[in-house]
Amino acid sequence: MEHVTPLYILSGFLGSGKTTLLSRLIASFKQQGLRPAIVMNEIGEVNIEGLVADEEVPTAEMLSGCICCTIRSDLSSEIAMLIQREQPDVIVIEATGIANPMEILDAAAEAALYMRIDVKKLITVVDAAHLLHLNIEQKGKTYRLMQEQIRAASALVLNKMDQVNDQDKETIQQLVERWNPYAPIMPAVRCDLNLEELLQSGPHGQDEHSHAHDREGREAREHADKHEHANHHEHTHRDEHDHSHEHLHNHDHAHDHGSHDHVMSYTYYFSHPVNSVDFERLIAGLPRDVYRAKGILTFSDTNSRFLFQYAFRESDFMKITPQGQVPDVVVFIGEHFQKSLLREQLEMLEGKASRA
Repeated sequence: MEHVTPLYILSGFLGSGKTTLLSRLIASFKQQGLRPAIVMNEIGEVNIEGLVADEEVPTAEMLSGCICCTIRSDLSSEIAMLIQREQPDVIVIEATGIANPMEILDAAAEAALYMRIDVKKLITVVDAAHLLHLNIEQKGKTYRLMQEQIRAASALVLNKMDQVNDQDKETIQQLVERWNPYAPIMPAVRCDLNLEELLQSGPHGQDEHSHAHDREGREAREHADKHEHANHHEHTHRDEHDHSHEHLHNHDHAHDHGSHDHVMSYTYYFSHPVNSVDFERLIAGLPRDVYRAKGILTFSDTNSRFLFQYAFRESDFMKITPQGQVPDVVVFIGEHFQKSLLREQLEMLEGKASRA
């Protein structure tokens, strides 16, 4: 019988920990003697994770767009080429943090129409601290997108639980359970969890595409029933009903991308090493409109290269030795921030370094 390639989709908002989970999954697959492959999607022009990924793991990069819309048509061909060229035992798709997971499921299902792949699970990684912060205001496109990502999941990783207190842990758990009562929830710190349990098959052996759409159908019917009573009383739990209403109208392939068209990215290539203290000062002063950044940099005062990551006002630097010719580059992702001002600051940083 011809081999059917299992496929897992990793979803979750920017900075939630998807790449950490991806690294753990790849290591686990390799320990089992399997040959994994990766499809990485980034909204910027450069895939930072791909630059530092293990060269032994075949990787397809889909840049400058989101799988679920602008480069959706490329997903099938990328998967097909990976299977034909590398013959992997398992494929993991790491979607950009602003992707609508239901549309990625549909794109993967389209690919399954003419190649032997099996969509096993859609795993959403949730940044517990970030969700808690957003839930206080209960508004904004980011909040609604996180709802979509949680609702669509067949398994949920409640990550960064060390950053919330016991009372808030209970609040977050209840919130996520209310949005998605079907998916198992696994609390974690740095996505350190039982991967075998995480990857168990979905309820009643369903594939994840049918499971997610069964769930969507139930939500639609529930919404229709409740809508009949809307003339008599006002909805008190608006966040529970917004999803069904909006998703029913946006589910066509020519769907409204309003869920994440407010998100923008800016990519900057360095021509010189920069001072680490000056760079950290620049990052500390980033506006709140920039909520994610990542890059590879050479610091003039340390003579080393570093993988840089920034999320939710926190930054992290890890010393690396990239393989091959890898440029010094940083990608910023946020909402309506001033690209020109950021470019000027980075150019000044480089000028200061080159004169030193």
